[in-house]
Amino acid sequence: MAAGLHSARSMAPTVLTVDPQEDLLVTYYRLLSRRGYRVITAPTRAAGLLAVEREAPRLVISDLSLPDGDGLDIVRAACSRVPPALAIVVSALTAEPARRAALAAGASDFLPKPFAAAALLDLIQSHVPIPPPAGGFR
Repeated sequence: MAAGLHSARSMAPTVLTVDPQEDLLVTYYRLLSRRGYRVITAPTRAAGLLAVEREAPRLVISDLSLPDGDGLDIVRAACSRVPPALAIVVSALTAEPARRAALAAGASDFLPKPFAAAALLDLIQSHVPIPPPAGGFR
């Protein structure tokens, strides 16, 4: 990677995505990195908690059901950072109690699976917009 691209990418907002489905992590990575975000992916609760601590993301997108625990632990960890990260929960658990639990843990939004890519991108852009590059070109 060229030095200029690396430095520009390192200034991009970091988004951590935590989901046990590898294909969904790849989708998140492609969608978000193409729009200028720095994307970190994690397939488990443990990896997600470590990434919250090491990477200090501006936004966390987490599933509720992780193979080694509860995705709400990721949300709580992200929201307790200084400064706090924003969190979006994306889950196939669409019952109202799951949504309420996510919001009570500190999530800004709850998006049920399956979701449209455009809906996810609009939600992310509303929370963590990518500023246009100097000169107005993208």
